[in-house]
Amino acid sequence: MIWCVEDDNSIRDIEIYTLKSTGFEARGFEDGDSFWKELVSTDTLPELVLMDIMLPGEDGITLLKKMREMSKTEDIPVIMATAKGMEFDKVQSLDTGADDYLVKPFSLEELAARVRAALRISHGKSTNLLTIDDLTVDCGAHRVTRGGKLIELSAKEYALLEYLMLNQGIVLSREKIENHIWNFDYEGGTNVVDVYISYLRKKIDGGHEKRLIHTVRGRGYVLREEA
Repeated sequence: MIWCVEDDNSIRDIEIYTLKSTGFEARGFEDGDSFWKELVSTDTLPELVLMDIMLPGEDGITLLKKMREMSKTEDIPVIMATAKGMEFDKVQSLDTGADDYLVKPFSLEELAARVRAALRISHGKSTNLLTIDDLTVDCGAHRVTRGGKLIELSAKEYALLEYLMLNQGIVLSREKIENHIWNFDYEGGTNVVDVYISYLRKKIDGGHEKRLIHTVRGRGYVLREEA
């Protein structure tokens, strides 16, 4: 069950419709107070919370902080919705413990993809193993193999690969990768992402007939199997 906390009725209805149409169960809350009252009293916790930052009553950041401080809710994945251009909201969300963020207006496809990715991350924490085709990443040991062969990666190469693995099938923009791997204080404008993607391709796809790291022109990069 996905809980959508959004005070705009039309946006909340669209979020719920999108999630249900892609196979999830979903319910909505129009303000932070009703969400929190239900969260602390229920025995059936949500698998994930999609929460707007600007809410009547307690705002999303305050609610997120309270969730991370309470044992029964501290591990629930949370995706925060932020207004376009509000860089501080993104930073504050991640620093407070959000698993991801969506910038309004966002597409319905991106919403569904971000939810799937956050749930994969959450479920992956229990096994520490991420796999696609014959590529395996052990998140606990930081060990990478393909076809059973150990691949040595630098810290940044590993972080980039893990991020791609956790977002399998999702096209990640250069900006999104920069923000995640090099943090928000990184001064962009260079081709650092392209350079590290090139390094990673040589080590992950080099010598293999099936490529896993793909460029989507004008959009970014994606890790996926292609027929």
